[in-house]
Amino acid sequence: MLQSMTDLDDIDRRILRELGRDGRLSNLALAERVGLSPSACLRRVAALERSRTIRGYRAVLSPEKTGIGFTAYVTVGLNSHTKASQEAFERAVRHAPEVRECHNITGNVEYLLRIEVADLPAYKTFHTDVLGTLPQVNSVTSYVVMGSPKDDRA
Repeated sequence: MLQSMTDLDDIDRRILRELGRDGRLSNLALAERVGLSPSACLRRVAALERSRTIRGYRAVLSPEKTGIGFTAYVTVGLNSHTKASQEAFERAVRHAPEVRECHNITGNVEYLLRIEVADLPAYKTFHTDVLGTLPQVNSVTSYVVMGSPKDDRA
């Protein structure tokens, strides 16, 4: 059963906040920070995982060390607003490693993508050879990231 934010108590929220800051925090350190015994803390974390409130743990990678020197947000408008068109587009971007995030959004376009590649020529290749070949795509607008003064994604 999926918990909603209203089902969470203050201790659950503190556990989530601490794990959001550091997913590798030991159970002992987490228990100390939230004011629980280690066994009670472990039970709570397990319950949050079972309920899929905690859906996973990730490593935060260094773009410089992994060869990512270019990030862009891209809006994509489709030429058809059918379910089949959306599903075909979503299947295609799922297989594109350059697409780190894909969000179906409201507004003048259907999708917002976060693209991470080595450099501008690599982005041009993605733009031309991936987005440019999808029959569902009607419009593409790119927003190049020049800096990220705040980025709390895990």
